[in-house]
Amino acid sequence: MATAQVPQSSSAHAAQQRPPLWRDAGVLKWFAQIVALVLVVGTLWFLSTEAVDNLEAGGISPGTEWLNGPANIQLSEGIDTVPNSAGRALWSGMVTNLRLAVIGIILSTILGLAVGLARLSNNWLANKAASIFIETLRNIPVLVQILLWLTILTSIGALTPDRGPISGWLIISQKGVSGPRIFLADGFYQWAVLMGLAGVVTYFVRKSLNAKRDREGGTSQAGKATVAIMGVSAVVFWFINPIVGFLGTPLQAISDGWGGIPQPVMQAILSALAAGAAVNWIRRFLNSRRTPAGLAKLTDDDYFRMIFAGIAALLAVIVLWRWWPGLSSWIINSGSDFWQVAADKFGDGRGARPLDGMKPTVSEGRFANYGPTGWTLTVFAAALLFGLVFYTASFIAEIIRGGILAVAKGQTEAAAALGLSRSQALRKVILPQAFRIVMPPLGNQYLNITKNTSLAIAVGLSDVVQVGQSLANKNNQFLTVFAIWMLFYLACSLTISLIVNTINARLAIVER
Repeated sequence: MATAQVPQSSSAHAAQQRPPLWRDAGVLKWFAQIVALVLVVGTLWFLSTEAVDNLEAGGISPGTEWLNGPANIQLSEGIDTVPNSAGRALWSGMVTNLRLAVIGIILSTILGLAVGLARLSNNWLANKAASIFIETLRNIPVLVQILLWLTILTSIGALTPDRGPISGWLIISQKGVSGPRIFLADGFYQWAVLMGLAGVVTYFVRKSLNAKRDREGGTSQAGKATVAIMGVSAVVFWFINPIVGFLGTPLQAISDGWGGIPQPVMQAILSALAAGAAVNWIRRFLNSRRTPAGLAKLTDDDYFRMIFAGIAALLAVIVLWRWWPGLSSWIINSGSDFWQVAADKFGDGRGARPLDGMKPTVSEGRFANYGPTGWTLTVFAAALLFGLVFYTASFIAEIIRGGILAVAKGQTEAAAALGLSRSQALRKVILPQAFRIVMPPLGNQYLNITKNTSLAIAVGLSDVVQVGQSLANKNNQFLTVFAIWMLFYLACSLTISLIVNTINARLAIVER
């Protein structure tokens, strides 16, 4: 007769089924990630400590105090050619890089769009010229093109008072390129405040008109209303903008109040912001994992992400209080200076004209030179700008062409069936859809042109790399200078990526 077996308890059964720790996949995954993190942090800490010890053994103490000391160098061009401190010299070099990057991005996009469209043209001459432009320039290294432009510009005739090609408007010589300069006048900030108010009014008007269209049908007049309101406002506010000069008083009060914030209070505020950011990220992360039935089961990676967010906030607090307490003091001083500058832009004595301009001039003397009135590029800056623009435009042209060809042929046929002309179909149907496709690769080209501005050192232009190298040779602060370079280009890359990703998200089709 068979003997009945007594069933084991569920807890004992679970204990028998649970693998040991050294074979548990979840434990092993966590252990591997923690070990990898410790190894990376430890390696970086060891390398940085060794570098600092070796520098101090050689009589070099790495730090940032030297940034407040005299620069003792003269820059070839920039916002300050004779900076009074090393930090000011580096800032002048950064501004030079940023100016070239922004101008280069705009010009290369316009030129790339024109060349890309020309390569798709049915006109044989335009098509072949665009093909030669692309296939030639994108296969020549950018540094070679920059040096070629430098050779061409330095071989142009000498600068004279009647130099052209358009005397008094556009002057090109072996000393550079100079054209008219439009700049912000005294009344710009008052005018900008009023235009901001006009923009708020325009937003609500557009919202009301679009709601009426959705409710009653027909066509919306939001576009025409926007142009009318902003156009009339721009003209009217051009003359009456001094009426907001009273804003100087509250801005001055903000500057005084900001400068009076105690350093521990600012440290506490920044610590609270770091902790709040971590808590908000974890809350949003958990919300993204919720289903109609409740919170979904979290994986080991999910827990690791939340723990990492908390650790990052804790490290930020430690940095603020222990390793870098001066950051709070810098924020207080810089913030006070910012509001002080804003207050100075308002008040009595400010003219009503928001924008002004000046034509280029040539100063006569023993040697003819460009005057301070125009927008002038030295041959070094012009060679770098032309080289970057033409090189990058050749890639952008191919990206644009590929994006247009990727748009379904039926879209073009539908536009033609609606009676749209070729140019109307291109502007209203094809290009809007093509830009949804080309934005990610366009962002890569914008990153490339920004990072390639570091090639300014090859032509002797005073950018952040050339200035940093000169300062490092004088102060033996190569480690700090390299850190500044990396942080500067990292900030530029992250900013461009954020802008491109935002535009790409707005262009994306919202699916149900």
